[in-house]
Amino acid sequence: MLRRSLLAGSAGLAAAGLFRPALAQGDASRVLKFIPQADVSILDPLNTTAYPTRNHGHMVWDTLYGVDENNVPQPQLAEGHVVEDDGRRWTFTLRDGPVFHDGEKVRAQDAVASIKRWMIRDTHGQTLAQRLDEISVIDDRRFQMKLKRPFGPMLDALAKASSYPCFVYPERFANQDPGRALTEVVGSGPYRFVASERVSGSQLVYQRFDKYSPTPVGVPSLIAGPKLANMERVEWKIIPDSATAAAAMQSGEMDWYEQVAPDLRPVLMRSRNIVVDRIDASGYCAMLRPNHLHPPFDDPAVRRALLPALSQADFMQSIMGNETSLWKDGIGAFPSTSPMASDVGIDALTKPRDLEAARKALQATGKAGSKVVLLHPTDVPNNNNLTAVAADLLTKVGFAVEDATSDWGTVLQRRAKKEPLAQGGWSAVVVLFGGPDLANPGGHPLLRANGAGAWFGWPESPALEKLRDEWFDAPTMDAQKEVCRRQQAQFFQDLPFWPLGQYVIDSAYRRGLTGIRRGMTLPLNVTKG
Repeated sequence: MLRRSLLAGSAGLAAAGLFRPALAQGDASRVLKFIPQADVSILDPLNTTAYPTRNHGHMVWDTLYGVDENNVPQPQLAEGHVVEDDGRRWTFTLRDGPVFHDGEKVRAQDAVASIKRWMIRDTHGQTLAQRLDEISVIDDRRFQMKLKRPFGPMLDALAKASSYPCFVYPERFANQDPGRALTEVVGSGPYRFVASERVSGSQLVYQRFDKYSPTPVGVPSLIAGPKLANMERVEWKIIPDSATAAAAMQSGEMDWYEQVAPDLRPVLMRSRNIVVDRIDASGYCAMLRPNHLHPPFDDPAVRRALLPALSQADFMQSIMGNETSLWKDGIGAFPSTSPMASDVGIDALTKPRDLEAARKALQATGKAGSKVVLLHPTDVPNNNNLTAVAADLLTKVGFAVEDATSDWGTVLQRRAKKEPLAQGGWSAVVVLFGGPDLANPGGHPLLRANGAGAWFGWPESPALEKLRDEWFDAPTMDAQKEVCRRQQAQFFQDLPFWPLGQYVIDSAYRRGLTGIRRGMTLPLNVTKG
């Protein structure tokens, strides 16, 4: 049965008890019901790059700076900063006013401890740590960084919206190992997380924090400018089935559907009570990430063997259909929206596809028939469809594929395992990241190739790392682009991941919702008309 055919029965959903009445939690005009792209299975944004967790983070924590949709950093918790000694000394001052949800003031001690925890995880932060001589507290509102070498993208790093945002935690939480996810949520953001109402796989609830102190500067955009909790309560409803989610929007049970399945866009666009909107125009990139620690993908020749048969169009059509205005192929190490994108080596993906050439290349490595465990979350539509295409491709090329189906939360837990396949490990997983996360070598999580310090999959390539360091020191945009051309050439030799294409996706919300922030689907600043 086609998903859109299910929409005709939407009127019966409430009667069947699938959704609670809109007034069950009080005045409907003060309650926003939001359908996220997936469940928030991990609450700590420094323990996963999963976007539902990132968005949850922006609801309850805040950052020192926030980037707007034009990539300009603006103050959030910070009041300002001073740069001295030719960029080797930065002094930051916090605003007087922000408090955590437990009533304690946000202090420089909290910021310093949070930056230290963030530097271990984040790609920008790891480079900052290498160049850092000392970070120290001056007083409750001021702290200082002394650098061995200048770090040009300091504000970009502290202001980044994603993967990983530098959220400021209370010091007692920030001092904990980032490898262990925090389970208690105490932020200083516009909403409190209501842990008592969390139902795994079903619901998360946020309550307005009446002592929140928004930044007095900037215009709301991406994560910059004032973050306002105009709703008394925001309920995230986890509805994995796209048709059911769309039906809930049509019936008025839900207010906002974060990511609309492509085949349901025309249906929702015909509804006069629903706005279908491209809030994030930068799009997403799909990638297949191999595990570099164990056979067969520890061998770069095995990774390269897949290239002749890999069709990005096949992957994109599996999630976006034949509407080519919604997707692009011919994508290399960087998204097409990045100034660092180039055509170096791209013919490996754009010349005519040749399955037989891929089979022969794999046989030449001696690894044909090798077992491959492919992590497959069936409750996230795009990941589910892309993984199905990947399983088919790997099988046709000559691998013995084990399609390890599970829910999204299980995938997040399993992909952190470094053990061999026989001990519950994995071989490959589909990954989706927004364009801004991949725009340059400094922040690109999957282009980092520093072994144990790299993102899940743990590639190691001294050549890629050397070029990344050159990019940080490049004095001009043209110089940065030239470094990235050489980096993409090296990328096609090492293949830390297989690029699967780039696509855009729309959001849908009830007509009458105002205050929608551009650049990221965050239910902040929203008012019901």
